[in-house]
Amino acid sequence: MENKHWWNNSVVYQIYPKSFQDSNGDGVGDLRGIINRLDYLQKLGVDIVWLNPIYKSPQVDNGYDISDYQAINPTLGNMDDFQELIDGIHERGMKLVMDLVVNHTSDQHKWFQESKKSKDNPYRDYYIWRDGKNGQAPNNWGSYFSGSAWQYDKETDQYFLHLFAPQQVDLNWENPNVRHSVYDMMNWWAAKGVDGFRMDVINLISKPEGLPDGKKAPDEKYANVEPIVANGHRIHEFLQEMNKNVMSKHKMITVGETPGATPEGAQKYANLENTELNMVFQFEHMGLDANPNPALGKWYDQKTKLSDLRDNFTKWQEKLAGKAWNSLYWNNHDQPRVVSRFGDDTTEDNRVKSAKMLATMLHFQQGTPYIYEGEEIGMTNAYFPRLADYVDLESINAYHQLVDDQHLLDGKTMMKYIAMHSRDNARTPMQWDDTANAGFTTGKPWEKVNPNYKDINVEQALADQNSIFYYYQKLIKLRHEMPVITNGSYKLVDGNEKDPDVFAYLRQNDQATLLVILNYTNKTLERHYDVPENASLLISNYEDDAGDTIQPYEAKVYQF
Repeated sequence: MENKHWWNNSVVYQIYPKSFQDSNGDGVGDLRGIINRLDYLQKLGVDIVWLNPIYKSPQVDNGYDISDYQAINPTLGNMDDFQELIDGIHERGMKLVMDLVVNHTSDQHKWFQESKKSKDNPYRDYYIWRDGKNGQAPNNWGSYFSGSAWQYDKETDQYFLHLFAPQQVDLNWENPNVRHSVYDMMNWWAAKGVDGFRMDVINLISKPEGLPDGKKAPDEKYANVEPIVANGHRIHEFLQEMNKNVMSKHKMITVGETPGATPEGAQKYANLENTELNMVFQFEHMGLDANPNPALGKWYDQKTKLSDLRDNFTKWQEKLAGKAWNSLYWNNHDQPRVVSRFGDDTTEDNRVKSAKMLATMLHFQQGTPYIYEGEEIGMTNAYFPRLADYVDLESINAYHQLVDDQHLLDGKTMMKYIAMHSRDNARTPMQWDDTANAGFTTGKPWEKVNPNYKDINVEQALADQNSIFYYYQKLIKLRHEMPVITNGSYKLVDGNEKDPDVFAYLRQNDQATLLVILNYTNKTLERHYDVPENASLLISNYEDDAGDTIQPYEAKVYQF
């Protein structure tokens, strides 16, 4: 597989604007704050900056409820700030990716404001309205955010669909006017210089005909909606139409968030002919540590087994090879911190070593790596002790549903699970230095700062040549310089598929072979790999190479 596209050997840095840098003391990160930190991103070496939604929004779900697609949310700045930001990114040789949220809009969007006025309003069919059944919702679908996926509107005596919060109303993609309104908006941003889109839950836009009931367990009030709506019957038709109307006209990068996608589905979404998207975010490895009881979903506190992780990564590497392009990520604004979830944050040495090991595991695979703000300095979960410390709607709703309503868990256990999996873990402010509020704001931060900011921050990382930051910087540089990381084949080392503790794989092309060895544990292990005498150690998280002795959380990559 050749490097056919500018983004093939690129690395993306994800910014959650509310939590990155506040420039005016109101406690909320903003565009000017990002502008002030562009030199930092350039120093890290990333190629693409992806911003979580910055559009006008009532902020019911932190910007994923958009009320105006062509305006900047006032708390973040204005269109002049945006223009300065995109110019600053381009001047530094980087690209900008915007978050695209078109499965739903805010209930404050002018389309919905019109839609709910009457059944014969021209915008009525922009959304999914249905009559109730026997005084109940039209079907048994549950919302991703708990409760029914339907909201009753007494003015018109119908229900509207919302897969997420009731204020996030699902668009009706069956309506061509909806689709072309979206394409026009995307082209408007492209004309402003935007280089691509990350598409929120894009594979949920094609709803099944007739909106049938879903299967549910006896102890569940509502059916899990994902298997019903994900990867719907018209999804590829819609994305090909979008590609034709938007992406094919611009030199863009596109990544689709696709919950429930399989490698076979990804081969269609992210095909190498680029008729749809460039790559997808799949979630299989994010679900490996879910609770064994399906009624509890993701709420659990056990660490993923290496065997499960390795099997999953290998499946995606092998099944997409030569057919589609992988996206590689450990965390994002919806996921816990990687070092707390898959690594070990119990001691400083283990945190640094395991963070570097996990970075190595991911960055030597084939695909486009994504770094989430703070990952490059090893930021950890916040482990807030009280429910009142959390602001994430999903966490708060889940506590009330599982503890208060369904009595499936006691409060103490649920708080342990929330401390591990709450989305707030990713959203605590970026830790810049050891001054008040970690240098994020001079005001009161919108989300509490992680108490460990005095020990874990950018200033400290930049002063230490052995920090996680400089390790990430080196990984990015290697990807830019070594085609084998982008286009080489992937293969597990013979016999490694049964090793409970070590992950070892090869990347190979005509010019080079890389052997990647990763100890997923805090134990010292003995393993023998056939490393040729002429091999050189390309990168490692230890200063000494102990050969067949694999040190705790050791990562090392040989080139030969």
